[in-house]
Amino acid sequence: MRIDETGIPGTYRLSPQRFEDERGHFYEAARHSELTAATGLPFEVRQVNNSVSRRGVLRGVHCNDVPAGAGKLVTCVRGSVLDVMVDLRQGSPSFGRYVVTRLDAEEGVALYMSGGIGHAFLALEDGTCVNYLLSAEYVPGAMVDIDALDPELGLPWELVQPPVRSAKDAAAPSLAEAVASGRLPLYAPPRGELVQS
Repeated sequence: MRIDETGIPGTYRLSPQRFEDERGHFYEAARHSELTAATGLPFEVRQVNNSVSRRGVLRGVHCNDVPAGAGKLVTCVRGSVLDVMVDLRQGSPSFGRYVVTRLDAEEGVALYMSGGIGHAFLALEDGTCVNYLLSAEYVPGAMVDIDALDPELGLPWELVQPPVRSAKDAAAPSLAEAVASGRLPLYAPPRGELVQS
């Protein structure tokens, strides 16, 4: 498996090595020791979520701010998505920067993001299933949402028609509004740990 840091500190792309034979293929999706060595943070699974979406569904941008530093490992296990990670850590040298990755179930590529990274995706096929391994359990009221269609962010969704979104996602504030609210996590160099705001 190859683990490469993306253009945003604290985010990584995991590219597995596939082994194929007459039965199909096999790959190792993640390994604790390698992920910990690459990220410098031990990743212990505390919650597992799955979402199933039809084509054109846009989910996010979502970011957990409690507990600080909680990580997320995202994989598309059926179908395909256009996945976006956005740095929402105020004070980060890459604040507002995003990384776009197409995740296909066939390829098995996964994305790891540390706390303070916003996440969104657009489902490209009906029945697309995304799996999330989380290092912390969900805390009601701890989610920070940003409008995925905020022109200031300018996320490159390449939409040909309006996406299908939840009422909550459609009503999410812009990045500027989220900054003004004081709800975004803070970046604390040099280790990149989060400070509660």
